[in-house]
Amino acid sequence: MDLQGRLQKHQEAGLYRQRRLLSSPQTPEQCVDGQSLIGFCSNDYLGLANHPKVIEAMVTAAQRYGVGAGASHLVNGHHETHHDLETALAEFLGYPSVLLFSTGYMANTGTLNALLDRKSLVVQDRLNHASLLDGGLSSGATFKRFNHGDYSHLDQQLSGDSPQKWAVTDGIFSMDGDQADLRRMANVCAKHNAGLMVDDAHGIGVCGPNGRGTVAQQGLGVTEVPVLVGTLGKACGTFGAFVAGSEQLTDALVQFARPYIYTTALPPAVAAASLTALQLLAQADEARAHLQQLQSRLRQELTAMGYHLWDSVSPIQPVMIGDAAQAMAYSDALLKRGLLVTAIRPPTVPKHTARLRVTLSASHTNQQLDQLLQAFYDLRHLDRSYHGA
Repeated sequence: MDLQGRLQKHQEAGLYRQRRLLSSPQTPEQCVDGQSLIGFCSNDYLGLANHPKVIEAMVTAAQRYGVGAGASHLVNGHHETHHDLETALAEFLGYPSVLLFSTGYMANTGTLNALLDRKSLVVQDRLNHASLLDGGLSSGATFKRFNHGDYSHLDQQLSGDSPQKWAVTDGIFSMDGDQADLRRMANVCAKHNAGLMVDDAHGIGVCGPNGRGTVAQQGLGVTEVPVLVGTLGKACGTFGAFVAGSEQLTDALVQFARPYIYTTALPPAVAAASLTALQLLAQADEARAHLQQLQSRLRQELTAMGYHLWDSVSPIQPVMIGDAAQAMAYSDALLKRGLLVTAIRPPTVPKHTARLRVTLSASHTNQQLDQLLQAFYDLRHLDRSYHGA
């Protein structure tokens, strides 16, 4: 295998990825590769990753229970803190039952592989997160995609005589920031006697009553969306993931979801921190209002400057560039101005849709947003070649 050749081609195409070294807490003011920056690329939407009450909960639990779970949930790693967090999440979301997973990737792939078999049909939005697509592809089911947000196409793709059908979507799409019309999807699924699975990693905490996400925001629940996936590493500010559904669903996942069965459980201290973060998240209406104000201002001012923004309703605000190399050049120029904004390139997004993915947090100030907007203004007037995507 010519790894060097593949790497060189990747670099020449402007697609080479590099890790940055963060040596500070996950706050807007960051030290990255030894440089002081204002970060606009974190998923810590409510600023809870460095909240003193969350830190205190984690330290207290670590002192009491240690720093590791020691085993999988099914050996002796299922701790009382895990049980308390699952119970609190179920109550918060209004779902009968919740099961914790170590990561969102494991939650999605494990759930899809447990639900589907070779007689099943699974239909996914073309822009779903990679973990959903990988879970569908690896399940052995007949796998189809529908055009992004095109629910007439979903209707067509679900037709047929498969004994078990599922439609799968993100609630808020991680690279575009737009929201799925879950009610329309639920209606299509009901027509075809299909289940609906929603990954609301970027919605829970950000939208809906008390931050309960896109499912609650659109007036739906376990009847219309029998499988709801969420993560704890975004608006909750900690780590881990969960699947919400019926008690029968979570029991089936305990029996058949291999990433759950064969993975060490989350550290109890992380679960304790997540429980405190969940309590703060449910009461964070003021933070969500500030976040919405930042989003609206960013969109209004960048659009007035002539930038092309995607139709996003979330803290994820993609500024469309098109060419991957140009997106990297913009990201580098912002970095020189002390601003960390990630360039997202293929294959994460489709060809010719490279973008700067600006993500906002309730912990950002209007003064920090001023700096970002001024830098975009300067770049816009320096680069007359910009056309957007």
